[in-house]
Amino acid sequence: MKSKAATSTPFPSQLAILLLASAVGIPALAQQAQPTGTAQDTPPSMAQQQTSASPSITPAKEGFWGRINPWARKKWVKKQTDPINDRLTELDGLNAKNSKDIQDMDGRAQAGIRQAQSAADAANQTATTAGTQAQQANTAAQSAAGHVDQLNGTVNGLDQYHQVTEAEVKFRGGTPILSADARKQLDDLAASVDGQHGYILDVEAHSPLAGSAGIQNSERLAEAVKRYLVTEHEIPVYRMHAVALGNARGNGEDDSVRVRTSSVHVRLMENSLAAQGAAPPQGVASSTGAERP
Repeated sequence: MKSKAATSTPFPSQLAILLLASAVGIPALAQQAQPTGTAQDTPPSMAQQQTSASPSITPAKEGFWGRINPWARKKWVKKQTDPINDRLTELDGLNAKNSKDIQDMDGRAQAGIRQAQSAADAANQTATTAGTQAQQANTAAQSAAGHVDQLNGTVNGLDQYHQVTEAEVKFRGGTPILSADARKQLDDLAASVDGQHGYILDVEAHSPLAGSAGIQNSERLAEAVKRYLVTEHEIPVYRMHAVALGNARGNGEDDSVRVRTSSVHVRLMENSLAAQGAAPPQGVASSTGAERP
């Protein structure tokens, strides 16, 4: 009795195979999973229970596992995975395109940054050069202003003279003959201008005679003084400016005082440039005879 019940009851593994085959619609597998015992060995009540509990199995055209091979077919797997692969390929292409676009954008951005930096460096260099040129121009302008001031001082000092010394040369009887005392005075005067520049000799001749006779007489006296300075001391003629006044008084003298003796008044006049250690340009002479030889 015990052995008969043991042969009619299916094993748990067979029940699992039977249920799995029933679920996926594989009749052959279900038949293989049935118990080895015959229906006659099984009690009628147990067979009826299995028949009433098991659903009707209809053969499927194509199941997940196929009809014979329990594994999935390559064609079906490929059919299921092709859309996924196509989508992945599309995503890979989109990622590649986005990566390329990002690289292109980064390259353009870097090129723009380099161009902007180059332009900024060039502008900075231009500004530095302009600042240097402006500083040089300012220095040149200041130097030019200093030269202009110096030239103005030179031009203004061309005809500015001041008296250094003077000598009064007297003649006896109105004759144009220099006495020893007169020559001594002229020698001292000539020694004071030896090697000097920027000076003139202002010569005024006086005579007690009136009219043209006094003028002619004073002219001879002035010529005698000039002749002595030229021949004896090599004073340039252009540095001596003589005037024959006759019995007229000179500048700054009282006209009411009568001229009683024949005399020549010599004044040594020095240019203000010479007093400052300067001199007019080489070869340029003023109307007053101020020239540096």
